[in-house]
Amino acid sequence: MYELLKKINGHDDIVKLSIPELNQLAEEVREGLFNRLTKIGGHFGPNFGVVELTIALHYVFKSPIDKFVFDVSHQSYPHKMLTGRREGYINDECFKNDSGYTNPDESEHDIFNVGHTSTSISLATGLAKARDLLGEKENIIAIIGDGSLSGGEALEGLNVAGSEIKGNLIIIVNDNQQSISETHGGLYKSLKDLRDSNGESSNNIFKAFGLDYVYEANGNDIESLINLFNKVKDIDHPIVVHLTTIKGKGYRLAEINKEEWHWCGPFDRETGEPLYSYDGEDYTTIAKNFILNRAKEDKSVVVITPNMPGSFDLSIDDRVGLGDQFVDVGIAEEQAVAMASGVAKRGCHPIVLTNTTFMQRTYDQVSHDVCINNNNATFLLNYNHFNGLRDVTHLGIFGLSIFSNIPNLVVLAPTTKEELVSMLDYALTQNRHPIMILMPGGEVASRKISIPACEFEKYEINECGSEVAIIALGDFYPRGEKLSQELKNKLGITPTLINPRNATTLDKEVLNSLCDNHKLVITLEDGVLEGGFGPKVATFFSDKNIKVKNYGLEKKFYDRYDPNELIKSLKMDTASIVEYVKENI
Repeated sequence: MYELLKKINGHDDIVKLSIPELNQLAEEVREGLFNRLTKIGGHFGPNFGVVELTIALHYVFKSPIDKFVFDVSHQSYPHKMLTGRREGYINDECFKNDSGYTNPDESEHDIFNVGHTSTSISLATGLAKARDLLGEKENIIAIIGDGSLSGGEALEGLNVAGSEIKGNLIIIVNDNQQSISETHGGLYKSLKDLRDSNGESSNNIFKAFGLDYVYEANGNDIESLINLFNKVKDIDHPIVVHLTTIKGKGYRLAEINKEEWHWCGPFDRETGEPLYSYDGEDYTTIAKNFILNRAKEDKSVVVITPNMPGSFDLSIDDRVGLGDQFVDVGIAEEQAVAMASGVAKRGCHPIVLTNTTFMQRTYDQVSHDVCINNNNATFLLNYNHFNGLRDVTHLGIFGLSIFSNIPNLVVLAPTTKEELVSMLDYALTQNRHPIMILMPGGEVASRKISIPACEFEKYEINECGSEVAIIALGDFYPRGEKLSQELKNKLGITPTLINPRNATTLDKEVLNSLCDNHKLVITLEDGVLEGGFGPKVATFFSDKNIKVKNYGLEKKFYDRYDPNELIKSLKMDTASIVEYVKENI
């Protein structure tokens, strides 16, 4: 096994192979993908679909002299295997050596650290512009697909490529007729016309941008791709190379159910069944069921997602059941947010569903289009927590500091299923302000609500004590409960335990009351501390005779970390905080 792959470290090795050997290499690459993905999971369909494309690229072009820019880069596993990193796929002990995305720290063949969509064309235009200014001659190749063309940045990149770049730029459109879920938007009607006409349709969006264009229907045939790439190699102007490929090619289950196999956890290769499953109650299902039931009762509720229905387990049947109350805008987060503002302005109740990491792209739309207008859009965000998505390109830990400082926006952080339902109910009935709800993670907790969500300005005091007050926000509230118990057990202190419930409003009445019989206030939050919740509390107490200790993450790009080790390194674990309390009161 891996007879050829073990000898490949780049272009100079690949170019020596015959077409039959290249096809054998493709099979070995897929075996490497199977070895890794069946055991630790990852992006399945995108990588299986580009094996032949990647081999042909490395056969014709010489990386890293010629530069490959992968959009999202969740289809870069074959590229890594062909550039000296095969051990991360064929050797189980080396799985941790490679991230799921391109990473310049791993190899000179990776130009950018990228994990979000629609960026490759714009990044490539920058490379091309600098190359031309420096008088160099290498090929610049942007690879984009999996629905990423619907993102605004991709269209901006095409616009600049078609007018401002005068030299070589090769834009490979990997058209597999699929995004994360199905594709959405008029752009994909144009791609269908081009496929149906073998690239001859006059409905050609790429030519409309001023770009040269060529089509190849056999996007999973190595020989056809080599012939095509040789024709466009060293071209002296920008060109779009439009290819039809099969997402998930080489695994029948993935070819049939492309949405389910976009990403996978560890699974049994023979059956496709996941190796691990969770049968207990989870917050995502609680939120989904509430939204579906509310939409049935209230026809003004509109569910909007930027191609992330899977982040809340909205199945195809769920989406069909919602009918006109469901809108997938494609991978276009800015459109989702601005559209939600318009829906709210006209009298309906929109709720935008996605992961926190992707909302980073919408800061201006949230601030300008929604919050300046104070429209009652609701944003329900998943994976906000530090122990959720841990790749540097997908961190959710910046959400609090990014969004909690925008005027008019109320950022709510539920700690139990009752709070989550109450906050959703409030958000989808009120018309006072935009609301962002940060989904909790971990095991589902239950606790009777003492304060309704509509009174979000009020903190919930769940335990009255003295000397030490613990204010634990959202996902870190269970840590606050554990800390409270340990302070009783180890130091004989009964602290005051507070659930603030929101990250944007200080309950000055509660905070002032702490000054009477407390020496220390501890804040806990699941996010970057700078610009976050804790410093707001510290500022409030700055002119008062009470000490404040804020616990949160540092302002840095963490990457593939162990959550428990990270907490200990920051002295945020319970034992370290107990020791701090012992030394400071």
